[in-house]
Amino acid sequence: MPYTPAAAEELLTAPGAPFAVERGPDGVPVYAGGPRTLREFVEVTWAYGDRPFLVAESGTHTYAEFFAAASALARRLVEGYGLRPGDRAVVAMRNLPEWHIAFWAAQLAGLVAVPLNAWWTEAELAYALDDCAPGVLLVDGERLARVEGWARAARVPGVVFAGTGPLPGGFEAYEDLGPADPAAGPPDVTVSPGDDATIIYTSGTTGRPKGAVATHLAQAGAAMNPRFHAAASALGRGLVPGQGPAPVSLVTYPFFHVAGFSGFYSVMGSGGTLVMMRKWDARRALALIREHGVTHYAGVPTTALQLLDEAERAGDPLESLRMFNTGGSTAPPTLVGRLTERYGERIEPRNGYGLTETSGGVLANFGAEYREWPGSVGRPTPTTEVRVVGRSGADVPDGEVGELWLRAQSNVRGYWNDPAATELAFVDGWFRTGDLAVARDGRIAVVDRIKDVVIRGGENVYCVEVESVLHGHPAVREVAVVGVPHAELGEEVAAVVRLASPVGPEELRAHAARTLAGYKVPAHVLVRTVPLPRNATGKVLKRELRAEVEGWLRR
Repeated sequence: MPYTPAAAEELLTAPGAPFAVERGPDGVPVYAGGPRTLREFVEVTWAYGDRPFLVAESGTHTYAEFFAAASALARRLVEGYGLRPGDRAVVAMRNLPEWHIAFWAAQLAGLVAVPLNAWWTEAELAYALDDCAPGVLLVDGERLARVEGWARAARVPGVVFAGTGPLPGGFEAYEDLGPADPAAGPPDVTVSPGDDATIIYTSGTTGRPKGAVATHLAQAGAAMNPRFHAAASALGRGLVPGQGPAPVSLVTYPFFHVAGFSGFYSVMGSGGTLVMMRKWDARRALALIREHGVTHYAGVPTTALQLLDEAERAGDPLESLRMFNTGGSTAPPTLVGRLTERYGERIEPRNGYGLTETSGGVLANFGAEYREWPGSVGRPTPTTEVRVVGRSGADVPDGEVGELWLRAQSNVRGYWNDPAATELAFVDGWFRTGDLAVARDGRIAVVDRIKDVVIRGGENVYCVEVESVLHGHPAVREVAVVGVPHAELGEEVAAVVRLASPVGPEELRAHAARTLAGYKVPAHVLVRTVPLPRNATGKVLKRELRAEVEGWLRR
């Protein structure tokens, strides 16, 4: 019998249950069982032995091979490089199996892993390197040229994975370290729950990236969260959690992003298989799904829509797929309807909400609830507390808009070397997300970023609402709404669209006017022939679009 969300949570969090909750010394809810550090979390995966873990173009690593390799590199970092717990280890590479070997080696060595955006330029990488002051660089061959100058000036050594050609001084090739001894474990170091585990830099869409510092206890909570959602999802479908084959997951998020963390935590926690792509390509993704019997897809809405487009063109029934998960940016409400219309309830839709500062997803919407309320990001995990706060600092009633505040086990402790930013963002343990949201019956819907609200003649226009309406037009492939200056109104609404088929701006305005109040209808519609500018995690760069629209209006 299917469980309601409330009944599922009650069963899963009861005393002695797998996701039972207790209060920490600071009053924050934490999982009573499960790992307390990432070292504990990854050590358990050794027991999965010969199950396939990492599947890539270069080959497959079993869990045993992966753990042996990560342990060997961890010993090298401690014994060869003299690194000690608390030292920082930068990981900068694309989605390769070696990313996991490097990241988890840092955890096994008690180091603070700093996964950097693989698409950053040399200057952007140098900013983060100066900020976190690492003791070692773990990079792939593509990133080497971008960090070599900084490493030489700072005299920081490094290990190069998947490199070609001679290496600069101070770097050694991972391949030269020799085969890992499967009988040798990780180094003997002490890792405590309150120690720092990761520094993950924010996307920097509104300024310089900030290094969000998560403890081991926070990341251990982040690793438990997707397992809770998977268990609640199974109960919602009338199934017993943990039964059946382990998932085979195509995770297309960059591993350096917290959405990627949620993806691989989910796989590792259940002994599943992680299928990787060197570079996103919808046709190749379909081939991988067929080849490996992929059961779970995870990616940003842009790639999710491209995958559905390609499956429709190819007439592919996505026969093995059971879960379709989007995150990293807002999913258009039409996505779940399209998925259901074509595949029925066989493929369960899922989306959610999380930030760098929450170490990944802390709310999720899935199954029947997602189909009924596609504009919601769902319900919080049992170790996540939610407030919707008005301008006075008091909580607003259900149905009213306020800022979303979160207090969770997985919250970061603050920003690296930035006490001022930490003080602004965190209030008595609550993280001020900067997102405007509405709560209804325990579900949360995010309506906009505070900084993205357009104030037109004193009326608030939430860009996400307008974008959702325009996305509903069959000719619209991508859309972003921004505010542009107006002499009398202060701001007015502008939309930038990329089309799937020809349609005029006036038709799009008329489409919006059928649903929206007049003041919300875009005064300007700019048609773009190339994709909207996005960062590596799929978020639209609205600063660039706003400048583009303003330049267009000045012509």
